[in-house]
Amino acid sequence: MRGKVGFSNEKYLKQQTRFILDRIKQFNNKLYLEFGGKIIYDHHASRVLPGYDPQLKIKLLRKLKNKAEIIICISAIHIEKRKIRADFGVTYDTYLFKMINDFEKFGLKTLSVVITRFANQTSAKIFKTKLERQNIKVYTHESIKGYPSDVNLIISKKGYGKNVYLKTKKPLVVVVAPGPGSGKLATCLSQIYHEHKKGIKAGYSKFETFPVWNLPLDHPINIAYEAATADIGDFNLIDPFHLKAYKKKAINYNRDIEAFPVVKKILGKIIGERTVYKSPTDMGVNRISFGIINDSLVRKAAHEEIIRRYFRYSYEYRIGATSKKTVKIIKQILKRVNLRPEDRKVVKPAKQAALGIFRASAIELKNGIIVTGKSSALMNAASSLIMNAIKKLAGIPDKIHLLSPLIINSIGKLKKELSGIKTPQLNLEETLITLSISAATNDTAKLAVEKLKELRGCEAHLTHIPGPEDERGLRKLGINTTWETNFKHQC
Repeated sequence: MRGKVGFSNEKYLKQQTRFILDRIKQFNNKLYLEFGGKIIYDHHASRVLPGYDPQLKIKLLRKLKNKAEIIICISAIHIEKRKIRADFGVTYDTYLFKMINDFEKFGLKTLSVVITRFANQTSAKIFKTKLERQNIKVYTHESIKGYPSDVNLIISKKGYGKNVYLKTKKPLVVVVAPGPGSGKLATCLSQIYHEHKKGIKAGYSKFETFPVWNLPLDHPINIAYEAATADIGDFNLIDPFHLKAYKKKAINYNRDIEAFPVVKKILGKIIGERTVYKSPTDMGVNRISFGIINDSLVRKAAHEEIIRRYFRYSYEYRIGATSKKTVKIIKQILKRVNLRPEDRKVVKPAKQAALGIFRASAIELKNGIIVTGKSSALMNAASSLIMNAIKKLAGIPDKIHLLSPLIINSIGKLKKELSGIKTPQLNLEETLITLSISAATNDTAKLAVEKLKELRGCEAHLTHIPGPEDERGLRKLGINTTWETNFKHQC
């Protein structure tokens, strides 16, 4: 399966661009698009859709940039509580700056930032000043009492009417955020309220990649979405509103279906019943399924992702980062699709390599070959794995050392003297740095370094919890890594 393509970026982009442009026309050339999920580095999508470009969403926005403006929302409560994005390990406010910089790299300009649920929090005011001093327009929206149930108050001068109106010029306004719960929907609806007060018949739509509305409820892609959101308890349903209106099945998730009656009521009060959607699925614009060109391959990739999520949540439960309920949900999902953790191809080879030494690892290369690595006096299991993998890819015999044992021992001795570590093995980050230095004078090491890029997208498993340096190194190499929750034999 490695290296094969199950998804066409070109086919999808063509369909998606046309559909969004058509939706803009439906609303008199003014559409507010709530844009969900990870805009850049969408690795979940790239894992379950082999061939999917992790930067595809930003490329979509770039295709629309002549018609689009971008607004970023962030909750003042998230700023105050320093909410963290787990995938990057940074706070929402820090990630917002990264979003702005990433947009600029792709030729996209951020129109403004809206700080939602603003109540003069000190941290939010400091953040606002920081943005303004970088010449970024910032607006604040306060919480609305009775939101979202008191529709009459919301659609009044004391509700959305209190919010500052953001002047926009282009037909498409894309509203994004550094994470969920940032107030994108409320910002979209507030803007639509003000637009209609000015006589502009603006509309609203939502962009979400998963679940996929026109794939079956039990399709592995949709089940993989449930696995990915097991920690927040999302689950997929047949959209009852869509079924009633069109007599057709469409898939949506619980929170969108639960929120739909209120959103419909608010939209209906602003723009009139004749233009209100009949279902939450109607609100969506995503055409992701039209890019799938090999369903069998996609199903296998989704199954792989479900098992990866099992290992991840098992680890997070052990360190107190998630609940027992999350683990129960992911186990139920495994059972539904008749999968076991051992069905991940790299799990058994890693465990077999660990017999007698406890710390070992395995990686499946894109040609299907399994390579293992073991902990030794010189290197830990992750370092050994990567060295063995690139030697295999470069055709370098096992007996040839890419790094001199003398150099490794010298580094280990220094580590022992400075930090008192009893077994000063090279971790993966240290190994990669040492290898890059060796490549400057060693042609064999240089050849091996060139093979590192071929590890991106490969699958790996460790029989122990990796240290932070190993986890960072594996992530930077783009390797999809899982591990056993084994504290006793942690390296």
